[in-house]
Amino acid sequence: MCNLYAMMRTRAEVAAVARAMTDRNNNQPPQTGIYPDYSAPVVINGADGAREMRNLRWGMPTSSQALYEAATRRADKLRAKGKPIDFNELLKMEPDKGVTNVRNTSSRHWKAWLEPAHRCLVPLTSFAEPDQVGGSLRNIWFALSDARPLAFFAGVWTPHSCVRKISVGWEDCEVYGFLTTDANAEVAAYHSKAMPVILTDPADWDLWMSDASWDAVKHLQRPLPDGTLKVVNEGVKGDEIVPA
Repeated sequence: MCNLYAMMRTRAEVAAVARAMTDRNNNQPPQTGIYPDYSAPVVINGADGAREMRNLRWGMPTSSQALYEAATRRADKLRAKGKPIDFNELLKMEPDKGVTNVRNTSSRHWKAWLEPAHRCLVPLTSFAEPDQVGGSLRNIWFALSDARPLAFFAGVWTPHSCVRKISVGWEDCEVYGFLTTDANAEVAAYHSKAMPVILTDPADWDLWMSDASWDAVKHLQRPLPDGTLKVVNEGVKGDEIVPA
């Protein structure tokens, strides 16, 4: 599961490469470390069909079953303390921290968001996985090369109303996540479970952002070929190297 990445290219470069006609926040600086629930640039298809870049929060909606189970556990604890509860209100206010990665694309939970209107491109220059194979859990940063060229995660997005944090309460958000798949050789040496779906070919960017059905694009949920990635940093919270 990828829960940390960097995007060190300028937004203007991302917009140009992704052919985004507008950018809702073109003053945001590069980001050395993007964590769950952070806002980050994402390229979507706008209402007029033209691509636009806007800031979304990382973390797609949690399944209703998971939220129900969490609210039930919370209710049980409150009952054990003799406190009265309104379960419907408790369920409504159950914090939804978001789901960063989409792996099981056959799940009914993800079905609607895999359709064209909800697909997006998430720009990155490097991403990190914890070293689980060696047991150190140090962040291992991967990029296409030392120069950290721009690439895109195959993402999905949606408007979402929820409670992210109890201290903040109910919020209307726009959120995103991206697909994962089997790890290739470089990632598997440290994190054998999975890697993000990364698109490096402009033709694949266009296909992912087209109005093609899920059946026509699902082959893109695949690992990068072995030898494509390089370890560019280790043990740091942010990949602060500025690309050349």
